[in-house]
Amino acid sequence: MIVITLILFVLIILIYNYYVHYGRNGRLINLIPGPSSYPIIGHVLMLQGSRENLWKLLITITDKYYPICKIWGFFTPIVSLRDPDDMEAILNNMKHINKSLIYDVLLPWFNTGLLTSGGTKWQSRRKILTPAFHFNILQHFVEILIEESENMTKSLKNTGGTVVKDLIPFISEHTLNAICETAMGISLRDQGAYQQRYRKAVHEMGEIVMYRLMRQWLRYNWIFSLISKGKKQAKILRILHGFTERIIAKRKLYQECTNNQYLKDFDSDTMTETSDVETIKIRKKRLALLDLLIAASRKGLLTDLDIREEVDTFMFEGHDTIAKGICFALLLLAEHKDIQNRVRDEIRTAIEENGKKFTINILQNLSYLDRCIKEVLRLYPSVYFISRITSEDIKLKSYIIPAKTIVHLNIYGLHRDPNFWPNPEIFDPDRFLLEKIRNRHPYSYLPFSAGPRNCIGQRFALLEMKAMIASLIHNFYLEPIDYLKDLQMEIDLVLHPVHPLRVKFVPIVKMHATI
Repeated sequence: MIVITLILFVLIILIYNYYVHYGRNGRLINLIPGPSSYPIIGHVLMLQGSRENLWKLLITITDKYYPICKIWGFFTPIVSLRDPDDMEAILNNMKHINKSLIYDVLLPWFNTGLLTSGGTKWQSRRKILTPAFHFNILQHFVEILIEESENMTKSLKNTGGTVVKDLIPFISEHTLNAICETAMGISLRDQGAYQQRYRKAVHEMGEIVMYRLMRQWLRYNWIFSLISKGKKQAKILRILHGFTERIIAKRKLYQECTNNQYLKDFDSDTMTETSDVETIKIRKKRLALLDLLIAASRKGLLTDLDIREEVDTFMFEGHDTIAKGICFALLLLAEHKDIQNRVRDEIRTAIEENGKKFTINILQNLSYLDRCIKEVLRLYPSVYFISRITSEDIKLKSYIIPAKTIVHLNIYGLHRDPNFWPNPEIFDPDRFLLEKIRNRHPYSYLPFSAGPRNCIGQRFALLEMKAMIASLIHNFYLEPIDYLKDLQMEIDLVLHPVHPLRVKFVPIVKMHATI
């Protein structure tokens, strides 16, 4: 009986394999180039290994089978793209806005918040949250961003003399402070151990997510819950969700203590991008993203779980991605002293002409620093890939991708494509001079995605990067410790190095005194 059952099982698998690979969709997929695979399991064995080796694999495969390739994970094909025309065909079409099942491993953490939701739920949430990043509100946030950048600078000065820092934990501490005090309306001052525990949990969760993602059989929650990593994830989720629930509770308590008077600003007419917040004068009255969510819940539009899933999403995306961008910017500026000095001169001139303190006007007028940041995000995009699922057949430049296919949009490879970026490995901020970007393909540069599902917080991210980098460059001379030519990357939720990223901060006063 057991033998017969096994034979039937094998026959069913073989028949299904034939149906998948030789049916219409399979034939279309197999026209696309890619590495040779095994029957049934496809390329699964190729995806086992260290996260560092998987990063190398991602780079080599997409280079070898440029500009499009496919791999099979059992019976599921994934098509990787890096041509801007193909990128545009996916990103600029509302029919393909849904994220792929790759993001399912994030659901225990984010549930179906703005990052992972699709369809009408995503559209509804986007409409609710868009006013939180209106320029008028960002103007009020800049004061906090500048203050946090000054705190970061002071922490370095207080150590006395030259200091070497491991950048990722140092910078992410301050970007987490910034997102909490701006978007959440809650200060994390004097809660160092509490937020450090959260940041450690974020890192550990990233490791677990990537481990699970590369092992298709762990997609099933009941299987994953049985192994040690599944049990570890449960503990980490208690830390992550506990952190955000505490923040939500604090902000709700504040609104109750103020008789919800600030939530009254969110009536049916102000839930749009043109909401007028010019009447907000002091910090406690700033209308944060979390206030939008609380106001929507008062109207019965959201539940407490709905609020938490959005706070979980923005807490992660609003601190970790920005921190990585700042870290790579500091490394690049440390290695390129001529560019660093030019940035410093621009900042010094702007401050001398407009006063002794950073303001939003000064930050907006730092055009060379702006070009530097854009070039940093070209070389090291924090979000280095996007994955969507096609809702219908789509004709790309060279191939037809059938409906319900996972597409991997390789942003990292796109940004280093010599067909669109001459000498792509060179750090050259002047690539973003107006005359050079005028004729460039609009989908050849996607650090914040593009189309209807572009990054809702990109203006916030760029302002924060500017504020923190400007403060550091104005007060310190950066010298390299770890060089980018030696950089080794590993796959993670966002761009992530294998080893620490260190920079030497030399106080400007000390440097001048030795001349």
